[in-house]
Formats: sequence, C-alpha cells, structure tokens
Amino acid sequence: MLVGPYRFTLEDARNTISSARTILEQMSEGREQLLADARRDLDPLLNDVDVARLDAGRAGQLLESVWSIIQSATPTLRDAGSIPLTSPGIVASLNAGSGGVPKQAVDRVEVDFSGLVGDVQATRKHHGRPFQALSLWSAEVIDALNAEGHSLHPGAAGENITVSGMDWSLVRPGTRLRIGDVVCDVSSYAVPCKQLAHLFVDRDFGRIHHDRDRENGEATCRVYATVIEPGVIRTGDPVALEPL
Repeated sequence: MLVGPYRFTLEDARNTISSARTILEQMSEGREQLLADARRDLDPLLNDVDVARLDAGRAGQLLESVWSIIQSATPTLRDAGSIPLTSPGIVASLNAGSGGVPKQAVDRVEVDFSGLVGDVQATRKHHGRPFQALSLWSAEVIDALNAEGHSLHPGAAGENITVSGMDWSLVRPGTRLRIGDVVCDVSSYAVPCKQLAHLFVDRDFGRIHHDRDRENGEATCRVYATVIEPGVIRTGDPVALEPL
C-alpha cells in the first residue's frame, strides 16, 4: 500500500500504527504541550483497535490518518521554535549489508523513500518501516563506549550512517537532518536487540537503550529517520542538524 511516496506492506502498516503512540511520546519528551494536539488526535484512532487483526483495507485506511499525524509532528516543533541551533557534522561512515549485522562500509549510497537502495534487513519484523528508513549513530558515542571496554565500530550495531562532529544529544526524535543530498526527519529511538549482545561487556546490549539514557542523563541510543527528500550520500559529506 502507498501513502504518498511511502510504500508499506501490511506488516509495515500494522507496525507503524502500533508504534505511533511511542513515536509521538519520544518526540514530545520535555515539550509535551507542543504535540498535545497530535497525541489527542491519535488516541481516538487507536482506541479499541486490535492492530494484529487489521486486514489490508482497514489497515490502509487507518494508516493514512496515523501517518499524517506522525508526519505533522516535526513541522509543528519547527514552527514552535522548539529546535536546537543548527549544528554541522560530517558522514564518518556509510554502512550497508545483505542482512544482519555488522553492516559493511561503502563510499556512496543512493537513498529513496524506503532507505538505502540495496541495503537489506535480515528480518522485517522489527525493521524496515518508512519511519525506520535510515538508522543513524555517532562516531563519538562509539568511541566513548569503547573506552568503557565495549567492542564497537561503525556499522557493527547496524546503523546505516555514522556521523561525526555533532552533539548527539541534539539528534533526537522531532529534529531534521540534511545529509549530503538527503533530508530526513528523526522519528524515534532504535531499540537494541540481543543480536548486539556480543559487542558489549557482560552482553549488556541494553547499555544503548533510550530508557537507560533517560535514567543516566546520557545520549547513546541510535535513532531512526524518515526520508523526506531522497538523494545521494557520500562518505565525508556534510551533515546539518536543522538545516536553514
């Protein structure tokens, strides 16, 4: 099914609908009033909905409304001035693969509304929705975690784009990035899974969970982003947070 330029399978639609409240909650953290109307509009759409039982027709109809609300959130935050200062960085590494982790470094990628062209997820149960088209992480966060004794490198945790030179605490759901030719909106935090356990001391892959970050006052979690403008990205390209 298509919603604008975004293609969803039935599983994608169900997953996006079931994730919508979490997406808006993460975008709202610390600025709840700004997205109160969006959350209020979403609630009656989802009340008493058994997402797992939605057929293609009902899922497609509901998805259009839910996706519209999600897509409106970043512009709402920008219009309210609830955005960080423009912050520059660079693409430290581009990472793609044929499924699973680690992803391998490449010099150049084409990005469409589904993500990196040619990049494959081993399973789409928890990955690959349009709001998860790109996965981003910070080279500085990787370095800091390795200083604790973990064993990470760009692409090891499955991120497509490793950026450098940016305050990672500012790259949060509700912000916008220009990466090379591509514009994307950060949609949500990426939940780490047990496939990453071998990279962490004591197999503690929850070390980079957003819930842990909130408890510790840190910013270590990877993020997902929705593609707004497709294009080409090359290693070394500039990255602009909240581009003018």
